[in-house]
Amino acid sequence: MTTRTRIAVVLISAPILAFALVGSLLGWASARQETYPHLRVFDDVFSLTTSNYVEPVDIDNLMHGAMNGLADSLDADSAFLTADQARTVESGAPLPAGDVGVDLTRQYYLRIIAIRDGSPAARAGLRSGDFVRLIDRQPTREMSVWEGVRKLRGKPGTPVTVTIIRGNAADPHVVSLTREEMTQAPLASKMAGNGVGVIRIAEFTDQTPSALRTAIAQLQKSGAKALVLDLRNTARGPLLTGIAAARLFVASGTLAMQDTRGASRQTVAAATGDGSLTVPLALLVDIGTTGAAELFASALAGQKRAELFGERTGGRAAQQRLFKLPDGSALWMSYAWFLTPAGNPIHERGLQPDVAIEQPDIDFGAERPAADATLDKAVERLRSRLSS
Repeated sequence: MTTRTRIAVVLISAPILAFALVGSLLGWASARQETYPHLRVFDDVFSLTTSNYVEPVDIDNLMHGAMNGLADSLDADSAFLTADQARTVESGAPLPAGDVGVDLTRQYYLRIIAIRDGSPAARAGLRSGDFVRLIDRQPTREMSVWEGVRKLRGKPGTPVTVTIIRGNAADPHVVSLTREEMTQAPLASKMAGNGVGVIRIAEFTDQTPSALRTAIAQLQKSGAKALVLDLRNTARGPLLTGIAAARLFVASGTLAMQDTRGASRQTVAAATGDGSLTVPLALLVDIGTTGAAELFASALAGQKRAELFGERTGGRAAQQRLFKLPDGSALWMSYAWFLTPAGNPIHERGLQPDVAIEQPDIDFGAERPAADATLDKAVERLRSRLSS
């Protein structure tokens, strides 16, 4: 390159670089200008509180409350963690083995979103939708899901007391639960008669696809020509295990999409060899169908591979990670979420069933009805398809 060429390149490049730099600075300045008024208001509130409240204010408590409120405004799965809590996450220490079988979300208080089959909570009659006002007499009004889960876990055999609200807030119910080390059968299957088999998936794991394949083969030997997959109150398992299980039933097309801040949208598609199981399907869902089970249902419903029967799902399809802060505290924050094959949000919205079936209200302590309207409707629909 000659000297004259170099000079020409510099003269051409300099305005472009300058334009890009100025644009970047203007964008940064605009963002800062939008943020500054809110920060000024926060500073005013902080100053007024510390100087005018009726008694001296604990600054640490004040800031902790502010950070909790900020994280709580994001979604139920995000949380502000103290330095000690952040160190717990970084250590990778597993949760204590003792469990009561409750999965939580937040709605004013902590709220039960799912109950694990055969758990202490299930035997005590707790249900999805119950509000947890207190855990061992500690109010949950400002407790994150992250913290609530850890307060419910402990050494097997130890007790934990929860105060439950169902329906009437003026009539709370105090329930004592004993933590257990629970082992969950991955699948349970049975024949519903007339060529329809039923498989209960209580939890998604890496072994779910192979377990499903085995269970379906056994039911087909027993005469099953169509299947009901029961995903109600199924809230546990890594998100991607739901997509892995969906590959058994979807031969082509999009299984899910993923949005991550600062990155282009990713499409998760079926691959060669997927969709080997072609048996007709119906899926049972409710508010407790979240996470991996929700992605599984979304993939099959989005590709018209199965109909959804029951209630709207819980809307939890985000991934979280730890964002450390200078003082050692941290934000446990959702940084990515999954979408339906059509690109519609799942997180905090859920999936609407194709066939909505209203669930009966059950008074606290009352027996659950023996009849299962959701299962009956799905079996009826599949039998109609088989006979047509």
